[in-house]
Amino acid sequence: MATNVADGSAMRLTTWQNLCAAWWPVLACLLILYIPTFYDLATGLWSTEEQAHGPLILVLATWLIYRQWPQMLKASAGKPVSKAGWVVLLFGLLLYVVGRSQEIALLETGSFVCVLVAHVLLLRGRAALKVQWFPFFFMLFMLPLPGIVVDAMTMPMKMAVSYVVEHILYWMNYPIARSGIILQIGQYQLLVADACAGLHTLFALESLGLLYLNLVRHESLFRNVSLAVFIMPISFISNVIRVMALTLITYYFGDAAGQGFLHGFAGIVLFLSALLLIMGTDSALKSFDKMRLRKRLFREGAAK
Repeated sequence: MATNVADGSAMRLTTWQNLCAAWWPVLACLLILYIPTFYDLATGLWSTEEQAHGPLILVLATWLIYRQWPQMLKASAGKPVSKAGWVVLLFGLLLYVVGRSQEIALLETGSFVCVLVAHVLLLRGRAALKVQWFPFFFMLFMLPLPGIVVDAMTMPMKMAVSYVVEHILYWMNYPIARSGIILQIGQYQLLVADACAGLHTLFALESLGLLYLNLVRHESLFRNVSLAVFIMPISFISNVIRVMALTLITYYFGDAAGQGFLHGFAGIVLFLSALLLIMGTDSALKSFDKMRLRKRLFREGAAK
């Protein structure tokens, strides 16, 4: 047992030494180039409630890359590097120059992903990128979306969430009414804000579902595809639960509670409910998949 632990520690140490030896120039260049970018994000967009998921996604993506690093080195050993990485690198640098000079956060942050992909292609080849594709895809969820897209999609989403919340609470005999995205419950009025039911929230929940899907890695194609499809309605239901929680908090404890600490607590409820719904759906799909497999085996046995 002690030998296995020592071997594992030695393997991790070797992996870290290889990472530093081969990639320190890349890491140094990335730090020099993107420290101003991430500083601006940390003091700007990422400090807002709508974009607060950005740094968490970056940290998780970095952990996923590190987690799959030994597998990437093994898969790309002896394989040729890809010259296509130069094209991706030039494109990423072009995005950076345009985004930085014109203050377009989407392009500037997106260039970071392109530059990372380019370096993987140039140093380890396509086989390495095949291993690490998900962390780079996952990083796309931290990109700030264009305001015109957010505005166009957020309003219908808020209307839908407000409609569902009103009808559920009315069915539960609460004194509630709705005018557009404004909920009136008792003596209080609540405006369903972008942070409660907007496109950014949906993006954050989608990223949570995809991360769960990547970590569990089911062998069943049916289970993987079905769970991916259910992520969207699960995200919507989680938004409904959050708005309902805020509405009831305001109704019972007043505006101060609804807009204060408990508002942040409702955000925790949002992600916990999404995670529980994802896990519950996954368990239901597991049972359904087993039942489907038993029926198929029964039909095949009967046919024989």
